[in-house]
Amino acid sequence: MAKDLKAAYKTVMDDHFTPQMEISFIDGDKRQTLVYEKVSWTIDNVHKGLRYGENPGQEAAMYRLTNGNLVLGDVQTIQPGRALVSDAELLQFGKHPGKINLTDADNALNILRYLMDTPCAVIVKHNNPCGVAKGTTIAEAYDRANKADMLAAFGGCIALNRTCNHETAELITRNYAEVVVAPDFTEDALALFATKKNLRVMRIGEIERLATYATERFVDFKSMMDGGIIAQWSYLPEARTPEGLFIHPEVTDKDGNVHRIERAPTARELDDMIFGWLVESGITSNSVIFVKDGATVGIGTGEQDRVGVAEIARDKAYRKTADRFARETYGKPYNELTDVAQRSACDRVAQELRGGLIGSCMVSDAFFPFRDGPLVGIREGIASIIQPGGAIRDWDVIDCCNEHRVGMVFTGQRSFRH
Repeated sequence: MAKDLKAAYKTVMDDHFTPQMEISFIDGDKRQTLVYEKVSWTIDNVHKGLRYGENPGQEAAMYRLTNGNLVLGDVQTIQPGRALVSDAELLQFGKHPGKINLTDADNALNILRYLMDTPCAVIVKHNNPCGVAKGTTIAEAYDRANKADMLAAFGGCIALNRTCNHETAELITRNYAEVVVAPDFTEDALALFATKKNLRVMRIGEIERLATYATERFVDFKSMMDGGIIAQWSYLPEARTPEGLFIHPEVTDKDGNVHRIERAPTARELDDMIFGWLVESGITSNSVIFVKDGATVGIGTGEQDRVGVAEIARDKAYRKTADRFARETYGKPYNELTDVAQRSACDRVAQELRGGLIGSCMVSDAFFPFRDGPLVGIREGIASIIQPGGAIRDWDVIDCCNEHRVGMVFTGQRSFRH
């Protein structure tokens, strides 16, 4: 009998993880223990935890911190009893949530915690954002985030930092999404979502507390293939205001010559720099992204070389511009167009607009070792660059920016994420 390949994705596994977990940090006779409780939900009168792990056949469990507090030096963990993601309330669930659904939601909130002062939407797919945008309303923010990469947003996790109203829900239901996370939902928004039977709708209570997580640490565990564990404090970006940036950075080369960025960024560019740097904290390294007017334009993630990932971000910006024009003009995604003239028209628009990169900010999670990385963006007409600085040849990158009248600032902090 042929194997039912679809059945594996519909199965909710019985996990054998214990109801509680403890992790102790021991120094002589001093013991600090973190106590965790397994999370579960009652769905269709069945009490279960995660659907499965990263793939069907992998048992998985999520635990919330319920007791204990780790203090190392002057850093301490988030206090127990302050769960957000692991305490999410399922309002609608055509499918049982899986590990990826919740880790995508978690990373979306990881980015949103730095962007709570204005309506903002984050769309995450496979633990990387495919679109992040601010707006005057939450509907506008979602629309801009979705249009940043409508192809990648298909089947993604949408996180909003304001109540999801009917206007926003109507925009969301035009595309396929796996999860929608928000602080609350209006009744008419939930009625619209009810037409999408497999959509998980999750309410995060007290999401206003999310901003407090912007300055707090948790213990980040990474399991090795032999069962070993690496423990580290979670990352916190330090550059969150213009005052936290190195404006007009200057360095001295090996011959003693001083090189200094000549053009200061404008207020709009500074806003994009800060926005992009905070979005960068939730992106897998090596990464380079482009942002403009409070929205991502192109996102390059998880590459081995900085020039290559810059080129990926650039190329994606071009492709997404062509795709957006195709949908708006011909009512179809670019990849579904069969008319050569229509595809050529989309390509021409993307070329004319340079993928929307003109005047954008280029964001790099680590320093540019050579000028070849920045030149990828400079050739497309970017206005500014934000990067950590610290390369041996920072002076060459500074000279490159000055030659093209591009503003650049340093953060003094790397933003790797693996």
